Amino acid sequence: MSIETLTGLNKAAVLLMCLGEEASAKIFEELSDEEIRKVTRTIASIDHIPEDIKERVLNIFREDQQNFAGLFLKGSDFAKKTLSTLNSEDRSKELMEQFISGTESGSLETIAMMSPRMVAGLLDKEHPQTIALVLSTQHVEHAGEILSNLPEEMRADVIYRIAKIEKVSPEVITKIDDALHREIGLVAGKEQKQVGGLDKVVELLGHLKNNIDADILDDIEEEDPDMVEEIRKMMFTFENLGELDGRSLQMILREVNNDSLTMALKTASEEMREKIFSNMSARAADMIRDDLDAMGPVRLSEVEAMQQSIIKIAMKLEEEGKLVLGSGGADELV
Repeated sequence: MSIETLTGLNKAAVLLMCLGEEASAKIFEELSDEEIRKVTRTIASIDHIPEDIKERVLNIFREDQQNFAGLFLKGSDFAKKTLSTLNSEDRSKELMEQFISGTESGSLETIAMMSPRMVAGLLDKEHPQTIALVLSTQHVEHAGEILSNLPEEMRADVIYRIAKIEKVSPEVITKIDDALHREIGLVAGKEQKQVGGLDKVVELLGHLKNNIDADILDDIEEEDPDMVEEIRKMMFTFENLGELDGRSLQMILREVNNDSLTMALKTASEEMREKIFSNMSARAADMIRDDLDAMGPVRLSEVEAMQQSIIKIAMKLEEEGKLVLGSGGADELV
């Protein structure tokens, strides 16, 4: 072992061994798992440190302390941790997504700043899988507008592929680079990212206008009815029942017994409860209020299961043409 042949990793290993276990443990807290693996493997290969090497490494460390005095930190990690501490979880999540999109996929900002119509014009000649990947990396409102400007016959296929996306490998990213680099300067990151999936589809469909989401789901249903059922479940929640008009809500409540409704209302908002109570008899509403007050702790899974059963009743009534789920309810029937 000579100082001339020591790599930076070798010097770090020697320094840690000289500082001792307690100091090294504190330093490890600031390193990534991969950095720790590398340095510990190097430490494991050392069984003797010559005195001159020890002194030279320590001297280099002292010199670096003076030459590079100041505050060292990983700016990206600091920004992420700061955003995660915001009081509003929804705001924190949205800002985090925008930050990651802007730093880890900087080239995709080009698309984010382009008009939806222009992006759609650039993408409509690409393979639907390529379009799905690109839209998955965009803010849902922007992606929804781009989707609305794509040819109608492509929309369902693109949505279906977004729902199937989970993680993207570097090889796939490279292919996307090759396909779009000349047109929109797309240079994607190298690490795998969560970019698609059903959650993304539900968000995206929720921002579409003019009933486009219903047309897209109808088209996908021919290919994968199970997926469409799952998407519809995610798009329509128990709380959404509170947005229905009185006639539609009463129709649903006639199909639900009081015990099931009481369980479903356990986690419902006060506004939702009052909407339900206002559409049933005063006597029944009082009974359910009393049951809720007397109800002890219950499993969240049981409450959600009961809520889903009521949603299924609502969907069944919609399939039978008796009501329309969504704002306005039965008033939208023609």
